[in-house]
Amino acid sequence: MTERTDTPPAWDERTQLTTFLDYARATARAKCAGVSAEDARKAPLPGSPLMTLCGLISHLRWVEHWWFDVVFLGGELEGPLTEATDDDPDPEMRTAVDVPLPRLLAEYEEQNARHRRLVAEHGLETRAAKPVRDGLHVDLRWVLLHLIEETSRHNGHLDVVRELLDGETGA
Repeated sequence: MTERTDTPPAWDERTQLTTFLDYARATARAKCAGVSAEDARKAPLPGSPLMTLCGLISHLRWVEHWWFDVVFLGGELEGPLTEATDDDPDPEMRTAVDVPLPRLLAEYEEQNARHRRLVAEHGLETRAAKPVRDGLHVDLRWVLLHLIEETSRHNGHLDVVRELLDGETGA
C-alpha cells in the first residue's frame, strides 16, 4: 500500500502528479478503513442507490481501467463497464454490492501498482491510443490530471457516505 502523503519526494512535474494521484488513491482507501461489511454496502443518500462505499471504490477502479488501459494504451474494455448502457451507465457501482469491500480495495491497489509502472514507462507527452469524445488524443499528463480530479471528487462522496453511515469523519 502506498504511503499517504501529498508532499512529493522531488519537485519535477511527473513526481508531483504521481504523488497527488497516489495521495488521492490512499485517501479513498483510508475513507473505508474500519467500516463494517454491512455498512460498506449501504446507500445512505436519498435518491442515490448506487452511492455506497463498495460502489465508489469499484467505480474508481474501473475509471482507471478506462483511462489507462482502454484510452491511453488502446486496450479492450472489460469487466462491468462492458455492460454500461444509457439506462445503466455505471454498472460497476451496481454490481459492487455483491463484492466484499476488502476484495474491491485489494483489486484497486493491485491495479494502482500496475498503473504506476505504466506511468513510469511513458513520457508525460505521450498521446493516448484512442481519442476522447471530442476526437482529441489526450496525453498522459492529461490522464493523470483527470484521474487526480476524478478520484478527489469521489473522495468527497466517500467522506459524506461514511459520515452518514457511522459518523466517522476525517482521513
